[in-house]
Amino acid sequence: MQFPEQADRAVESSRLLLHSGFRSRFLPGDRNITVYLPPGYDQNAHRNYPALYLQDGQNLFASRANPEIRTWGFAESADQAIQAGEAEPLLVVGIANAGERRLAEYTPTADWELGGGEADKYGLMLTQEILHFIASSYRVKSGAANTGLGGSSLGALASLYLGLKYSEIFGKLALLSPSVWWNHRAILTMVGNAPRHRIKPRIWLDVGEAEGRRNVVDSDLLERKLRSRGWRPGLDLSYERIPGGSHDEASWAERVKPMLRFLFPA
Repeated sequence: MQFPEQADRAVESSRLLLHSGFRSRFLPGDRNITVYLPPGYDQNAHRNYPALYLQDGQNLFASRANPEIRTWGFAESADQAIQAGEAEPLLVVGIANAGERRLAEYTPTADWELGGGEADKYGLMLTQEILHFIASSYRVKSGAANTGLGGSSLGALASLYLGLKYSEIFGKLALLSPSVWWNHRAILTMVGNAPRHRIKPRIWLDVGEAEGRRNVVDSDLLERKLRSRGWRPGLDLSYERIPGGSHDEASWAERVKPMLRFLFPA
């Protein structure tokens, strides 16, 4: 594993830090890690914070240098939710995808036509390398109750799969527009086989009603499957169908604050 000990540079502000050139022993290629620090992080030197790890990290944070690139505007929304007392201060760790290898790394099973199926290796990188790096470099709280995992589309699919596999590590899951369709909805079978006695992560699940009928139906099926395995709406499960919501960064940006309010309430 190769990882710089210090951030290369601040991105936009001293609370948005870039670590470039991460190299895993489990997966090929380099990728960047961007870390958002909450307001007051530097002023409260003895305080530790929960952390949310998100896939497709290059799409999360807005950049004045490239304003034409659509992102989630995550830093701005997190700042607003924290400063309004709606969400607790937290770190957000954006893990950039691996470009052409994104599909392979974000899918838990191999499809006979599309390939994929390397999410287990991605999970090893997350749990054995990235989490340890962040814990050694930043003041983060330990334990599943303080550790979230999430993403959108295939990133949400990977997050659900790995969140169930490592429920003792990830206690909160942010699943925005998950790609339930992958490999004939194999994830539904995996959820159905999840032992009832295992720890259940708190889950935010959503879908935009303008994403197409199949995506809405798939998300409805996933929500029902979760409820059948013991997740309780309003308690450890929030399912939102977003009127007019589409499958893109602009739409996911609008869901950041309600997701944070549910998973990391102040």
